[in-house]
Amino acid sequence: MVVVVDYGVGNLASVCNMLRRAGAKVSISGQPEEILAADKLVLPGVGHFDYGMKMLDASGLRSALDRFALKLQRPVLGICLGAQMLGRSSEEGSASGLGWLDMRCLRLPDTPDLRVPHMGWAQVRQIRPCPLLDAAATDARYYFVHTYFMQCADATDMTGTSMYGMEFCSVVQRGHIFGTQFHPEKSLRHGLALMRAFAEFQSDE
Repeated sequence: MVVVVDYGVGNLASVCNMLRRAGAKVSISGQPEEILAADKLVLPGVGHFDYGMKMLDASGLRSALDRFALKLQRPVLGICLGAQMLGRSSEEGSASGLGWLDMRCLRLPDTPDLRVPHMGWAQVRQIRPCPLLDAAATDARYYFVHTYFMQCADATDMTGTSMYGMEFCSVVQRGHIFGTQFHPEKSLRHGLALMRAFAEFQSDE
């Protein structure tokens, strides 16, 4: 069972629909006991970093999520803001993130002829093996809506990069913990393939 975490932020229905299309058994929950009983979690999110962390802390799910990811070591996929919240902090605010990855988020630089936020399709270049990405799909494009990007202290946590005025980290992985800056639930067949890969992923840890 894949549980999509409901903490009041994110495109829950769209994420669930894509997971079901990928063949996963999925539910939405904001209950700690249901989260801890899941095989995998998806942490969605849209909006401001501090607001997302405020809502997550107010939900009472923080300890259950930490236990799921750090003690039970079951697979987690963070999407967009949910991916950024896997790290320690963001220039977008002053709140501390989950801290599961040694990562902070920086604002995309202002670049002539490019609007920020970045909204639209972009390719992902796989720079390290990642079970969620098809290395053969060199033309894979995904849908982005973001102003901030992930910067990892440990370069081995970066598995995919994309271009928007600069090359930025768009996919992270540390063991069973994954994050995508883009929205796979809005990314058509390549997003579907990623969701299917996550649903089928088996952690060795």
